[in-house]
Amino acid sequence: MIHGRYGLFKVVVDGETVIDGGAAAFLGLLPSGDEVIAAVKARLAR
Repeated sequence: MIHGRYGLFKVVVDGETVIDGGAAAFLGLLPSGDEVIAAVKARLAR
């Protein structure tokens, strides 16, 4: 986990971004925990 600036939400696995909250993260609209877990699992399965 790396501390970012306000409104930044990214999940990075082995240097590759698997989830990026984009502009919606600034408004507090983040991906669900299930979405994050699914994205990480998909990346690790490759």
